[in-house]
Amino acid sequence: MGNKVCSVHGTGKDKSCVSFVPIFNHLEQEQMDDVMQAVQSVSFKRGEILFHAGNESDSLYIVNSGQVKIYRLSELGKEQLVRLLNPGDFTGELALFKATVLENYAEVMVDSQICIINRHDLQALLVKYPTISLKVLNEFANRLANSEKQTASIVSEKVETRIALFLAEQAKGNTGEIIELPMSKKDIASYLGTTPETLSRRLAGFEADGIIKQQGQRKIKINDLDRLLFI
Repeated sequence: MGNKVCSVHGTGKDKSCVSFVPIFNHLEQEQMDDVMQAVQSVSFKRGEILFHAGNESDSLYIVNSGQVKIYRLSELGKEQLVRLLNPGDFTGELALFKATVLENYAEVMVDSQICIINRHDLQALLVKYPTISLKVLNEFANRLANSEKQTASIVSEKVETRIALFLAEQAKGNTGEIIELPMSKKDIASYLGTTPETLSRRLAGFEADGIIKQQGQRKIKINDLDRLLFI
């Protein structure tokens, strides 16, 4: 794949690993300080791999800053994007329960700061502060719902509809007409179960119909959201 296995560029304690992360930021300051004792903050460079499929799951990885993509490879070696992690998001949650073999890959998309907690320390924190467990379970529920939604969409919806719904989702809560794509078009195609070429053709078609206007690689102006929703 040409990606580098991660190497540690800097480690230490970073309070923002706890104070800005949703599964921890509800704690009292004294409790946060306790959690900080178990956290290791590590810097990674763009293109480095946090973990490979086949590695043992023994740590929780929390994105403090930057971006990480989680993906799997098909038997033919085709990449399928599972989700994109932004600041506050986490992966490696199977480490909460037991040592197990990972099925996905985690690649750092931009220079990032990652907070790492090993399984034994994390389990001790969950026993001591049960509210963390509730936050994690809530995240599990959200991921399961999103995963089921994504799978159902790929199976039942035509490509044009999947792309249109993805764009509409990005526009949700946006105060303006212009949206910024959260990932590259290659990754969007992977996430939607299509090819970059098909995605480009469909976007060009939407543009020709006056529904959208592409502005560079990452920005799209939504001219007609109603038409987009009923493609």
